[in-house]
Amino acid sequence: MIKIAVGGQMDKQNIAALIEKHGQGQVEVSIKSDIEAVLAVKNNQAQYYFGACATGAGGALAMAQALLGAQQCLSVSLPGKIISDQEIQKGVEEGKKAFGFVNTDAEKVVPILVDTILKTQGGN
Repeated sequence: MIKIAVGGQMDKQNIAALIEKHGQGQVEVSIKSDIEAVLAVKNNQAQYYFGACATGAGGALAMAQALLGAQQCLSVSLPGKIISDQEIQKGVEEGKKAFGFVNTDAEKVVPILVDTILKTQGGN
């Protein structure tokens, strides 16, 4: 079972529902504060962190960058720009653990993230 902690500043319930919808019964989602979600990843209680805010980087990833390091984080969307599916897939494959995005982009980026995580973890 792949564990994903949802933090960030916005739409946590919606993001958790999207993760569960696309997780094919292979993911366990927990909704936490930013620091609790990042600490779950840092302490190996979750494998991944998803967070959303209005910018896709600030409130979504600030705590993750502080505690996990910028090399473990990826902003998959910023206002008006979503990185390519290939860039998202590459980030997961390279071992990134924390993903930030603009809350309004969740329905576009969460399926790609979850699908790639499942493939990378051997789920598909």
